[in-house]
Amino acid sequence: MHTCFAEIIRKLTGRLLFPKHLEKLRAKHVFAAREKVERMPQTPPFAAMFDSSGYNRNLYQSKEDGCGGLYYHDNNLLSGSLEALIQHLVPSVDYYPDRTYIFTFLLSSRLFMHPYELMAKVCHLCIEQQRLSEPGQDKNRIRKIAPKILQLLTEWTETFPYDFRDERMMRNLKELAQRITSGDEMYRKNVQQLLQNLLRKLATVSQYEEVLAKINATSTDRLTVLKTKPQSIQRDIITVCNDPYTLAQQLTHIELERLNYIGPEEFVQAFVQKDPLDNDKSCYGDRKKSRNLEAYVEWFNRLSYLVATEICMPVKKKHRARVIEYFIDVARECFNIGNFNSLMAIISGMNMSPVSRLKKTWAKVKTAKFDILEHQMDPSSNFYNYRTALRGATQRSLTAHSNREKIVIPFFSLLIKDIYFLNEGCANRLPNGHVNFEKFWELAKQVSEFMSWKQVECPFERDRKILQYLLTIPVFSDDALYLASYESESPENHIEKDRWKTLRFVSKVTHINK
Repeated sequence: MHTCFAEIIRKLTGRLLFPKHLEKLRAKHVFAAREKVERMPQTPPFAAMFDSSGYNRNLYQSKEDGCGGLYYHDNNLLSGSLEALIQHLVPSVDYYPDRTYIFTFLLSSRLFMHPYELMAKVCHLCIEQQRLSEPGQDKNRIRKIAPKILQLLTEWTETFPYDFRDERMMRNLKELAQRITSGDEMYRKNVQQLLQNLLRKLATVSQYEEVLAKINATSTDRLTVLKTKPQSIQRDIITVCNDPYTLAQQLTHIELERLNYIGPEEFVQAFVQKDPLDNDKSCYGDRKKSRNLEAYVEWFNRLSYLVATEICMPVKKKHRARVIEYFIDVARECFNIGNFNSLMAIISGMNMSPVSRLKKTWAKVKTAKFDILEHQMDPSSNFYNYRTALRGATQRSLTAHSNREKIVIPFFSLLIKDIYFLNEGCANRLPNGHVNFEKFWELAKQVSEFMSWKQVECPFERDRKILQYLLTIPVFSDDALYLASYESESPENHIEKDRWKTLRFVSKVTHINK
């Protein structure tokens, strides 16, 4: 059972992800199809089409707003009735919607209706307006409209493939595709290619989710009750990988793989609520689908706890200090790579109370490099330093000549919070009932940037042994971390002494019950 987005947000704002020095956090308020169908309208590169000016109809639009219901200001689409916006999505013989509009509307429309309902409406409009249901259709007309309808379906299936895990979506897709091919056989190959690509994507994500389930099961099966600090039950990270640069690269492998499976719609579906103009249904809120997003948040948590576990586990002080310095080097290399998510997870793990209280251990650590990293990720001024570094990494990515330079892995929890507060801070509907499309341009702009980041292929060689360790080795719970910490360096006050006494008692009782 998956946690709801409200629970994720609580996790993101709690001690789990933002320990001690990060509690100040107060976040403020591409797709061309791989193979262009013949005679498709050409548009600029996906990322370049989003700018502060929004969507300019003079640049891309060739259809007059005869249907009404759309409101522009300085040629920028600001709002419209839901029906008019749906109509604006549907191509005709002399019109094809701009790709930024397609992405933005497909992304945001799920706040108002199920994707399968939108697909049904689009199919109905295509069939009725283009007279695809009439016998003896004009082949010349079919050849003018069919490539445009196929292009729209291609963009939908390429960018939002998870929508089509719903059988109702697949039925509508196949029905419309069948209408096109029955009108002219020349499009059968294009339709078959579209469906094959879609089914391949869906099979791949199903396999990925099965792998995730196995990893979680393996980790759970190996997790034993940690009464004390048994050194025999697990190796330490330095034994498995003594090179911090290699570990940073393997962390980047995990980050990019998990990022790649997050669908853009998950950012929106995670906070879908009831549409105030819809009295019958809680638009998509009953079937929130953000499992890959949630799995990525859980990975951040796991890495933070893994770091804390590795530090608290060694008996000797010099060994603990060595592990701290090792993770400082890993974190620095993550920063150099552009892997800000692993960087912040490592910093979070090192700032958990069971680790930060180890004063004698920290006294043996050269912390200058760590201080620099903490400064870079300082949450003050709404993470100003981090956002500056992120912009630098993004600029490097845009001009990169290699995949190594293209890597940008954002601090994901902050990205989610930015999107969450954008959604919370602006109404979906205007007082006149129109959809607030100005809001959705900004939402699409943020998500589209993420989409370009997640498509980068990891340039580093995979090390299966290291990856297996990172993903499945058991990690200490909060109580086990405190117990290990107190046994490494004795409690300093009555509160710590009482807690230590309680933890030891619970540990013994648990061992007896076993």
